[in-house]
Amino acid sequence: MKGIFILLSALMLLSSCNPKPQQEAGAKYKILRVEFSDRTLKTGYTASLRGRQHVEIRPQVSGIITEILLNEGDPVKKGQVLFIIDQVPYKAALETAIANVKSAESRLATAKLTAESKEELFKENVVSEFDLQTARNSLAEAQANLAQVRAQETNARNDLSYTTVKSPVNGVASMIPYRVGALVNSSITEPLVTVSDDEKVYAYFSMNENQILDLIQQYGSLQKAMDGMPDVELTLSNGKAYSHSGKINAVSGTIDENTGAVSLRAEFDNPDKLLRNGGSGTVFVPSHQDSVIAIPQAATYELQNRVFVYKVVDGKAKSAPVEVFRLNNGTEYIVESGLVPGDVIIAEGAGLVREGTEIDTHTTTNE
Repeated sequence: MKGIFILLSALMLLSSCNPKPQQEAGAKYKILRVEFSDRTLKTGYTASLRGRQHVEIRPQVSGIITEILLNEGDPVKKGQVLFIIDQVPYKAALETAIANVKSAESRLATAKLTAESKEELFKENVVSEFDLQTARNSLAEAQANLAQVRAQETNARNDLSYTTVKSPVNGVASMIPYRVGALVNSSITEPLVTVSDDEKVYAYFSMNENQILDLIQQYGSLQKAMDGMPDVELTLSNGKAYSHSGKINAVSGTIDENTGAVSLRAEFDNPDKLLRNGGSGTVFVPSHQDSVIAIPQAATYELQNRVFVYKVVDGKAKSAPVEVFRLNNGTEYIVESGLVPGDVIIAEGAGLVREGTEIDTHTTTNE
């Protein structure tokens, strides 16, 4: 009797260690029902910033700087005097040129009187034709000499005026590498100062040849593309967005043979003087897409350079290849083929799903 009890206890213990198998529930994933929507894609391009006018001011004559009439970083007005170069030798040269003009004018007057006198005497057969022609030649020589010294006077006046160095544009002054007493000339390596007109600032960036061709085909021509493209945005080098939008207003007519890139220029207003010549940033060019299928990038995975999604078909995951638009906003893809409105796909974690996985569509949440 004791043995039977032990046997029954062993059977009950074995029974408790081997429960009946239960049916595994479907895996829970976030799903998305595909439908048409509008999207704006923004593509960023590294840009360098330049003032609307960026002028290197250099001396046109040689000499010693006697005065510097601006501070580094000052706002500068067009026509404002910035530097004065030693004027003494140029004033002396001008005075000499003026004196030479007066002397030439006197010689010309004398030559003219002589020629007129010879004309009258020749008519009376008092002088020979040789004497008359000699007088005429002297008159022509005096006229030429006067023209020459007048040109020298003009050059002397110009040289003297060049000793007063003025700004040709409005803008902001750069740092000044020279000081009073420095000897400068027209061939100096560094300019006296650089003046940048930053009322408007240009952002220069590049697109590749294919992107430019896309624009031409989309709008019909480069000019129509510039006229029709939406305003662009600028992100500063510190990662913050610039508060004013810009407009692309120039596209290079040639392609760089070395890089295959085409240069573009966007113009931005700069009322707060936040943008500086020589700065950098990122220009974002928007591209509007109407009635497209947009899906999260987390809903895709790549295999052999192709993009796939998992459709939910009859409660199971089924992989499907899709073609996506070459531009994206970093979080979504625009699907050009492979999906149609009404399709249900796994919205997150596609890379962890296996073909044929059962999907519990009743407990997941649509995006």
